[in-house]
Amino acid sequence: KMPEVSEIMTKADIKPKSMHRAKIWSDDVENLYRFQQAGYRDEVEYKQVKQVDEVECWPETGFVKKLQRRDNTFYYYNRQRECEDKDVHKVKVYVY
Repeated sequence: KMPEVSEIMTKADIKPKSMHRAKIWSDDVENLYRFQQAGYRDEVEYKQVKQVDEVECWPETGFVKKLQRRDNTFYYYNRQRECEDKDVHKVKVYVY
């Protein structure tokens, strides 16, 4: 399950302090992969840009279910893992 992003973080224009690449797959890496496919850094940036409080997730896995891109088209994701091992190193993990 993604840690809740505090209200203050989503309202202010927060910039990450640093970034590293994911080395191994995890639930968090899976969700970051989904945000990055849709054109966002992570949940923080998505909530800032789209002005939403909640991201739709699959109840069984906690993975992101649906994201709206900047051009307003939607990405729909499966319940299961979509980020393959060969793609894990492409995922950027931001530190705030």
